Order: sequence, then structure tokens, then C-alpha cells
Amino acid sequence: MIDLTFYRGKKVFVTGHTGFKGTWLCMILAKAGAEIIGYSLPAPTEPNLFSMTDLEKQMTSVIGDIRDISTLSATFQNAQPEIVFHLAAQPIVRESYRDPAYTYEVNVMGIVNILECVRRNRSVKSFLNITTDKVYQNNEWAWGYRETDPLDGLDPYSNSKSCSELITHSYKNSFFLNGDVAVSTARAGNVIGGGDFASDRIIPDCLRAIKKGETIIVRNPHSTRPYQHVLEPLFAYLLIAQKQFENRKYANWYNVGPDECDCVTTGALVELFCSLWGNNAKWESRLMGGPHEASFLKLDCSKIKSIIGWTPRWHITDAVEKTCEWAHIWLNGGDIPAIMNRQIDKYLEGWN
Repeated sequence: MIDLTFYRGKKVFVTGHTGFKGTWLCMILAKAGAEIIGYSLPAPTEPNLFSMTDLEKQMTSVIGDIRDISTLSATFQNAQPEIVFHLAAQPIVRESYRDPAYTYEVNVMGIVNILECVRRNRSVKSFLNITTDKVYQNNEWAWGYRETDPLDGLDPYSNSKSCSELITHSYKNSFFLNGDVAVSTARAGNVIGGGDFASDRIIPDCLRAIKKGETIIVRNPHSTRPYQHVLEPLFAYLLIAQKQFENRKYANWYNVGPDECDCVTTGALVELFCSLWGNNAKWESRLMGGPHEASFLKLDCSKIKSIIGWTPRWHITDAVEKTCEWAHIWLNGGDIPAIMNRQIDKYLEGWN
């Protein structure tokens, strides 16, 4: 069970706060009454979710590069946060093939820089590094990866996040093992939800096609992924950070993903989207080439369920339905903060 009153008045530092997941996380923290300090580059897309909200009025938003240790350190020292969520990243697989050096700079030196800030400032009690399910050496097997399986992402993005995991492990063992800082990582699956406008992601691609009145093009309809609504991992992150703040025994490495019934093919996801969207939405498969991407990926989430007490609440139909609900509001010029807050409240009903 999550108790958001824990975050009331807490100083929470969020890197990547202008991104899709970062914006949703800050919306939850704002509802909880946290004192939020965000550090990020400007929102990576146009349109973008962050600018659609009133979050800048409810938090301290600092625009800065995670690679810039001087600006990051000054911001961090001024903030003196108690809890840190590290989300800043270059998160797109295909982009990592186009610019691998930048991907490694952001994803590897970014985690080094934020951990240096944590190491130098004794205010922090709880640190969570958000990585990805793609950190694992992918053998394309039918069962879910466990936290004890080897880390070795193939593409530059996945590999850089594997490096991020190893760096976090090293800092924990070298500097935080006997200290006051609880350190964990969370390896989340593919998320969907209102406000994601990133390129090379299937639901944003669906919405771009819908907006233009075009057929949705799917390049890998048979690839299986652990899809879930964005609120699922965010509440898992909040629960991990809270638990380890209260007791360092909970600091660990956690998979965060849906139940096996919600690990579906991309084609099945798009078919579900079209059926829920209506208005004669349709899609077709079109092989478009491109670099290697894993075709089969599942997570075993037994550990977080057993140790932290988190379980997913919304199945894939719920996740797509909530995404469509948000998108209809957006396309009709509706109140974005209001729909986000309603969906957060609805999710919390399942917890409490």
C-alpha cells in the first residue's frame, strides 16, 4: 500500500523532470505536497507534457544538462534534498544507434554526476536510479528475466543503462554501504500513457497517425514487450524510495513490470488501441528495416512483489483505455492537469 502523506513536506530532487515519466512523477509528488526540485534539459518534444501542466508553479524547475557537473552540483547543494529520483536519460534505442557517443555521455556520466552529488551531500537518505528492462543480456527466452541474470544490453542505449546499473552498484559498495544513504535501482518495462510524444514509440506513433487521419504503421508487430501504464512504475518508484528511506534493508535492485498476461506483442497492442479508439482507426504491418531491437522480452517481478509489496493494478486494456481517454481530452483542447489528477486518483483507489 502506498501512503502519499509520507512525501508531504519532503525535499525531493527529480532529474529528467521535463520528460514524459518525469512530468507524471512530479504531478504525483505535487499532489502529495512534496517540495520538488527538478533538474533537466528542456522538454525533449514539441508538443510536450510538461508545458501542458501547471508544474512550474508548483516546484523549482532548473533547466540544466546532467553532464554539467558544476551546475548540477550547485543546484543539488542549494536544494539539500532528502530523496532523489534519477530519470534523466537518452531513452530511445534507435537514437542510440544514430548518436552512441551522446547516449553514453548522458546515460553513463549522468549517473556518475548525480551519484557524486549524493556522495558529497549528506542530506540524502534515499536514492533511486531508474533504468530499464533492457539492461539484461537478452537471450530471447520465454521466461522473465530476474535481477540475478547477467547485465549486458546489446544496443548502445541498453548497454549504457547496463553500465548505469553497474556504476550504481559500485558507488553503493564503495561509498554508501555503511552510511545513511539507501540506494536502489528500478528496471522498468515499456510504459504507455497520456502525454508521451517521443519518436519511435508505438503509442505516440499511433496518435500521430490518428491526428493526421493516416493508417498506423507498425514495423515490428510480432515483438513481445512488458507494456504497462506509466503510473504503474511511478508508484513502484515512490514505494521503493519510501520503504528504503524508512529502513535501509529495502535498498536493492528491482524489476518493475506487468503481470505475464500483459506482456503482449506490439501488433496486439495496436489492435487493442484501434478497437478502443474507434472512429475506424486501422493499422498495417510494414517492414521498415533499421538496427537490431530485441524481439522477445519479459520481466520476473517476484522480488518487488515479495519484498516491497508492490503489484500492478491495471491490466493492458486499462492502460490503453486510460491513454485513449487522455488523448481524446488533449485533441479536444481539454484540461490536461485535471485528467492527469483524475487518473492518479483512480489508480490510488486500487491501492487504498
